Amino acid sequence: MKSKEEKLIRLEEITRENIDEVLALKVDESQKSFVSTNGDSLAQAYVYSETAFPFAVYDDSTMVGFIMMGYYEVKAYYTLWKFMIDSRYQNKGYGRQALELGIQFLQNRFNASEIYTGVVPGNTVAKKLYESVGFADTGLVELGMEEMRLTL
Repeated sequence: MKSKEEKLIRLEEITRENIDEVLALKVDESQKSFVSTNGDSLAQAYVYSETAFPFAVYDDSTMVGFIMMGYYEVKAYYTLWKFMIDSRYQNKGYGRQALELGIQFLQNRFNASEIYTGVVPGNTVAKKLYESVGFADTGLVELGMEEMRLTL
């Protein structure tokens, strides 16, 4: 039995059994301009199936979010490509734990020494979250995104 504070966060592959639930996850209306829909993200994962690693984020048996790690061949680095926590589960500690699990996945599977991500200017919540696990601005703004790097 878990305590109220203890969360059994885990990442699970996206399958026929859970894809509809992934597609039903939504961010708050005020965040829609900051993130792709999960449908768009899964379409990209399909096209880039050799270098995209999408996961559903679960707390025990409840799906709370979506994260997709990747390898960006053009720049030869690993990325936090897509990330969202459903609006019903935000501000409960899921984001940081899911992010840490995504980072762990890239370290364990690929021995990644750096991970990059992009943040839409103005998305201060995401930027603070990324900074809290060690991401720092690189100073590069590309395709409308502020680049951040985590050195492991």
